[in-house]
Amino acid sequence: MTTRSTTDPTARRSLEPFLNKVPTITATFWLIKVLSTTVGETFADYLTVQVGLGWAVTDGAMLVVLAAVMFAQLRTRRYVPAIYWATVVLVSIVGTQITDLFTDIFGVSLYVSTAVFMVLLAIVFTVWWREERTLAITSIDTPRRERFYWGAILVTFALGTAAGDLATEALSLGFRNGALIFSGLILAVWAAKKLGLSTVVAFWIAYVLTRPLGASLGDLLSQDKSYGGVGLGAQTTSILFLLVIVALVAREQLVVRRHGVRTKGQAPAVHPARDAAWAGSGLVAVTAAALFLAPGATAAPTATTSDARTPIEADTTSPIGDLTGIATIVDDIGTLVDSGDLAGAKTRAKDLEVAWDSSEAAMKPQSPADWHSIDGAIDETLTAVRAGTPTQDACSTAVAALQSSIATVEGEA
Repeated sequence: MTTRSTTDPTARRSLEPFLNKVPTITATFWLIKVLSTTVGETFADYLTVQVGLGWAVTDGAMLVVLAAVMFAQLRTRRYVPAIYWATVVLVSIVGTQITDLFTDIFGVSLYVSTAVFMVLLAIVFTVWWREERTLAITSIDTPRRERFYWGAILVTFALGTAAGDLATEALSLGFRNGALIFSGLILAVWAAKKLGLSTVVAFWIAYVLTRPLGASLGDLLSQDKSYGGVGLGAQTTSILFLLVIVALVAREQLVVRRHGVRTKGQAPAVHPARDAAWAGSGLVAVTAAALFLAPGATAAPTATTSDARTPIEADTTSPIGDLTGIATIVDDIGTLVDSGDLAGAKTRAKDLEVAWDSSEAAMKPQSPADWHSIDGAIDETLTAVRAGTPTQDACSTAVAALQSSIATVEGEA
């Protein structure tokens, strides 16, 4: 009979215990979770619109990258901070894209998508409980439990996106009010846990709520000041949050190397108060950087912005806010089409796409129906001018329909 030496790396790996694959739930955990959610929201928008990849290429690319990182995560036998949080960021991006695909491309109502994702999450939890008799993330210590865990995480991101968008649009919250309200709901969950709410239930409710909170914070920082935001833009916001995530994850990696992976019931390697101080430092760093990078209040106004500009969420020029800037770009496209300069119209159409996407978080909640009517007309215009062989007649018809849609909405003021 032959035996395998325990000095063989393969043999050692087979004898190594499958330790808990997720981090300890600390203040740092929740901060990285919120920041990763914001990165998922802003980075996907940046690739789709600013870079110009479009939703199809962006969605496909992110799915491929997620599959590769998820494979690496499932292959590890213990918690590896860098791999784990890279997976969370990518799940955040893909979860957001799934909801946006149903809502913006297929036209599925947010009421329907929210209900569907709630049912899917209930199914995942039900099957997970029947198979494992626990939903606790302190016991993600077998391959099957980890698969259930990541399935639930993906659905929570999709559900958080749909439910957050639904609440924001249906209640016309806007991203500033949304950030305050979702923060309040998370604090309410924390208080309920102190009063006896199950730790498992509290965790999953908070996990869902951090998705719309992160999206609201991302919009608050990235939106232009004329829309009531800080004005950092999607690219700067994504880079800023990603840098803080990398710093916090590097610290997590260092802690794991020094103290090993914590097993169930074992005290955390870092005292909760010290961890909270680290998380607070990260939050202070984000706030300070945002204030430093924000455009100055004395910046010269654009051609479509007056010195006494009122934040768009309070603007009454149309049910969804001031459309002057959008209308100006559309008129420019129309002029270029009429002159036969279809290449110039295509270039100007990129400005329209970026401006419209940047204003969505502020405009859409004011009147979703009016926003969708213009959004559909803009999609038709972009399709016409970006066709493989665009025609002047098709472009002219699409632009005229868009101008009519804008005029109709403005006439409702």
